[in-house]
Amino acid sequence: QVQLVESGGGLVQAGGSLRLSCVASGGTLSTSTMGWFRQAPGKEREFVAATWWSRGNPYYADYADSVKDRFTISRGNAGNTVYLQMNRLKPEDTAVYYCAARFLGGTYYGAHDYDYWGQGTQVTVSS
Repeated sequence: QVQLVESGGGLVQAGGSLRLSCVASGGTLSTSTMGWFRQAPGKEREFVAATWWSRGNPYYADYADSVKDRFTISRGNAGNTVYLQMNRLKPEDTAVYYCAARFLGGTYYGAHDYDYWGQGTQVTVSS
């Protein structure tokens, strides 16, 4: 059974940076899609970023418009670790951030398309 464990959340002032990490165990996810979602109080879980593998190419990535040019998603450890570098954080980025994996890969933006989830890590950005 695949397990995802996030780390790196915390409290930061607006304009600051945080780096989230997600380590997968129990399976090889090198060709899987891995992504980050977030959920603020009273709101639905929303897509933040995802990275996926395509034969013959390096990992592709895509982002929600709200984080484009501020956040960077990357893979490590032969694809079993995913990072989210968050720069120029804003108070509206405050949420619980979840790591997710879709075993079969592909480009997907809906939470229901992902098979495995981490427990979440809190990110709080103060103004």
